[in-house]
Amino acid sequence: MMEELGCRMGRVEQMIRYAYWSSGCKGIVIGASGGVDSSVALAFCCRAIGPANVLALSLPSQVSNPQDTRDAADLCASLGVRHQVIGIGPMLDAYRTIPGFTESPALLGNLMARIRMAVLYYHANRDNLLVCGTSNKSELLLGYFTKFGDSAADIQPILHLYKTDVYEMARELKIPDPIVRKPPSAGLWAGQTDEGEIGLSYAEIDASLQALEKRAWTAVTPTEEKVLALMKKSAHKRMPAPSLSGEPRVPAGDARDS
Repeated sequence: MMEELGCRMGRVEQMIRYAYWSSGCKGIVIGASGGVDSSVALAFCCRAIGPANVLALSLPSQVSNPQDTRDAADLCASLGVRHQVIGIGPMLDAYRTIPGFTESPALLGNLMARIRMAVLYYHANRDNLLVCGTSNKSELLLGYFTKFGDSAADIQPILHLYKTDVYEMARELKIPDPIVRKPPSAGLWAGQTDEGEIGLSYAEIDASLQALEKRAWTAVTPTEEKVLALMKKSAHKRMPAPSLSGEPRVPAGDARDS
């Protein structure tokens, strides 16, 4: 079991190194939220290309839990990674000047996710870096992400891992217990948790996703039916934008946004 886990980890690190070397970029920038997903992705980047080549940005809003930023800072210090904290409150306030601006938890949450990704890509563009994503397979299949927000990235080291697999990797990577034990949260509003918003635990979600995949996406339990319904409702988020242009034939270039 440990040998298999080591091989899985090695493949992730090899993917990161290949993307880094082939891009011609100088390093990787990643959003460090203080949660388990970003912590595992950050640790993988450090193992793959060295902490000196990684920049971690914590991007809290007014509703973010300050402990999350402290956890991210502690992890970065232990890994030897450059860490900056950039509050996105003033940027969010600028959007509030838009005529007709309307606030709701969903609208603000999506806007915050897109602001954070814009900040990451600004640093990537300025410093010739790759943006590392932190999404996992469970979130991808449920559609629990923001299009062009947390789903945007140049590399996605944990996108093939269910959330329960991410916890397994976190323990192997020795991610601090306070990060591993905290309830998963996108930090969209005070007290928000992923499982509370979805209405299912990640253990239930992952068990259902794995069972559905084995049965050609046929649900046989109420939980599987709920998970399948969420997948179908969010299918558009996993598909490329429809167009009539076809696949353009262009030379390969830098993966970094320009």
